[in-house]
Parts: sequence; C-alpha cells; structure tokens
Amino acid sequence: MIIGLTGSIASGKSTVSNMLKVLGYPIVDADLVARVVVERGTETLQTIQEVFGQEVIAEDGTLNRGKLGEIIFSSPSKRKQLNDIIHPAIRAEMLRQKEQLLIDGHPTIIMDIPLLFESKLQSYVEKILVVTVTEETQLERLMARNNYTLEEAKARIQSQLPLSIKEKEADAVIYNNGTLESTEQQLKKILSDWNVLIA
Repeated sequence: MIIGLTGSIASGKSTVSNMLKVLGYPIVDADLVARVVVERGTETLQTIQEVFGQEVIAEDGTLNRGKLGEIIFSSPSKRKQLNDIIHPAIRAEMLRQKEQLLIDGHPTIIMDIPLLFESKLQSYVEKILVVTVTEETQLERLMARNNYTLEEAKARIQSQLPLSIKEKEADAVIYNNGTLESTEQQLKKILSDWNVLIA
C-alpha cells in the first residue's frame, strides 16, 4: 500500500513521519527529494542557473537558496517559473524512489508530501493520512518554532490549503493537539485498521 502523509505547516507531520520511520516503514520524503534534485551538477540546477542567472549559484557551485528566495519572494511570475522547473524533477525522483522500494519488496511505502493536495498528487498514493491540529495550536507552535509574529504566522498558514479541507479529503486523520503518546496511539490504530501495521 502506498500511503500519502500530509498536513500543514506546524501540524506535526514531521513528528508522525519520524514515528513511521522508527516503526520501520520506508519513506519517500518530498522535502529531501526537493534538495536532491537541485544538488550541484544536476540538470535542474543547470536550468535554474540559465533562467535566473549566475547570482543564484554560490561560489562552491551549489544553489544559493537565500538569493533565489529573494528573487522569487517578491515576484509570483518568477516563483511560477521556478516551480515549473523544480516540480517535474521532484515528481520524477519521488516516483523513481517509490518504484525502487517496490522492487526491493516493501509492502507498504510512505510518501511524505507536505503539499500533497496543493500539488494535486493524490493519484500518487492509495490512502491519505492527514496530521492536523487546531488553528490555535498551529499558530502557537509556528510562532514558537520560527519566532514569527502573529501576523507572519497567520500569513504562512493562509498560504496553504486549510487543514479543514485536507481533513475532509483524507482517508484517516491524526489529531496532534495532545501528547506524543496520543499521536502514536492514533497512528498505530490507523495502520492496524489498514492492515499495514508492522508488528
């Protein structure tokens, strides 16, 4: 079974992803893949350099994320240009990793995709597991974690699809407002209900 794990910023998706890793599930991590596809010497990095100029390449030949961030942050059209370059590369690499894990004989694979709904990647997975929190908890965690003001935290949260919509689209939901134990119990129950719990 291919399980898509998603949530929103500061919902605790990474916590659940780590629990799955500890339980022994192989994970295709979209955030890690996003870093891999722009490593030095990749075709994707070459394209980014051609489109955005030498200034987005650091002296050691790696991507200067800060510089690229400045360029795309203030320009929706440039952000779209970047996404048009990076997203196909990320998708291809995620599918490659998934295929490799299937070849290696893993019966259950977790695809950890933060923007699963936003990027419309539901077809990549068979079941969708959403990690959610109340809006108050989300705001508190985000402000504490990133030292954001209330306004900054709200802006970040509002740039993503609301958790309430993700919950409706999910096959199962983990409510991550309480203790780690509570989150882990919910996770194990869902895996057991889906008959994929590794003993």
